[in-house]
Amino acid sequence: MSLKQTIKTIAKNAKEAARGLRKVDRAKKDAALRLMSRKLLEEQGSIKQENMKDVEQARKTGLSSAMIDRLTLDEKTIKAMADSLNEVADLPDPVGEVTGMWKRPNGLLVGRVRIPLGVIGFIYESRPNVTVDAGSLCLKSGNAVILKGGSEAIHSNLILEKLMREALREVGLPGKAIQLVPTTSRDAVGILLGLKEYVDLIIPRGGEGLIRYVVSHSSIPVLKHYKGVCHVYVDEFADIEVASEICFNAKVQRPGVCNAMETLLVHERIAERFLPAMAERLRDAGVEIRGCPRTLGLVSWAKPAVHSDWPAEFLDLVLAVKIVSDMEEALDHIEKYGSNHTEAIVTNDYNRAQRFLAEVDSSVVLVNASTRFNDGNQLGLGAEIGISTSKLHAFGPMGLEELTTRKFIVYGHGQVRL
Repeated sequence: MSLKQTIKTIAKNAKEAARGLRKVDRAKKDAALRLMSRKLLEEQGSIKQENMKDVEQARKTGLSSAMIDRLTLDEKTIKAMADSLNEVADLPDPVGEVTGMWKRPNGLLVGRVRIPLGVIGFIYESRPNVTVDAGSLCLKSGNAVILKGGSEAIHSNLILEKLMREALREVGLPGKAIQLVPTTSRDAVGILLGLKEYVDLIIPRGGEGLIRYVVSHSSIPVLKHYKGVCHVYVDEFADIEVASEICFNAKVQRPGVCNAMETLLVHERIAERFLPAMAERLRDAGVEIRGCPRTLGLVSWAKPAVHSDWPAEFLDLVLAVKIVSDMEEALDHIEKYGSNHTEAIVTNDYNRAQRFLAEVDSSVVLVNASTRFNDGNQLGLGAEIGISTSKLHAFGPMGLEELTTRKFIVYGHGQVRL
């Protein structure tokens, strides 16, 4: 069977499985998720063995340390995956929720009810734990999912798919509800993007290059974000200790992810008290500072920022820093260079905070908290299949509710239209 035929067969099977999932109740879906969780813990040795094949190959090919970190599955990561499955099982099932009901003058009772989207094509890179997140969220929301992971994680993804499908079959659910495209061929993505008669939505998760390729080649609707150019604005009314902790966490805790801070904006009235010590703390953690001319006046060892630094997603221990004259300049900078992903303000002024929340056009906007909280699990969604900055039909981390849509239901008693 050719690659094209293989992927088309996977898509046909997913379409059939999606139809079967429409009539499955919550109890059965939750039972499958809890069984998946147990299987991950029971098969830790096998999972780590397969994952090590991917990690060793990644080292040979010179993959960056940040990418290898994303790729590695250890005991802690596997337990987190297992816990996440149980958390998703604990969440309310959105499918079948009636979100409104009203009566028309002619007696028709009209309502709206949540339904699955159908078949999700999920294209992603590096992180095999995302395989489990996507599988669990799609199952709980009643969707079938076709997983196309990166070649660097093929062994890890295959064993995770195997365990999830075993759990589906053991509780009497269609095993084809979760399928991995079992190839490292790059041609597979292009083929999947053309199967609009079987696939209802594509969600890409990875680097900007992958996402732009998917958007430009897909015949299927795409939910995506291109990159995370995330800002923290330290206002003149900020608590300096709070600001220091937030900025350090946002940049250093995990610099290679899309919700890490890439640009720090500092109000001129607090810059002299805040910035030199903050910069030293960041330098001690290995962060390279690229500053505007006013920043260089306070942090002499920083590198001069160039224009390309302001819209950059570094995904590394590199930070652009700009001193702004007022909040208006901070908002203008974010509007010009932000990516609609995540922005934060540190301030003790309520009105400033409310203005920032209202005017910043990003999927998550925070007051006095790290940008690292733009994450489905951290925001109470159980897990996420990705973060959307495209607004239609979701904006921000995508959990169960974002993997459903609503249809109209109408109850009548013989009405005809005049």
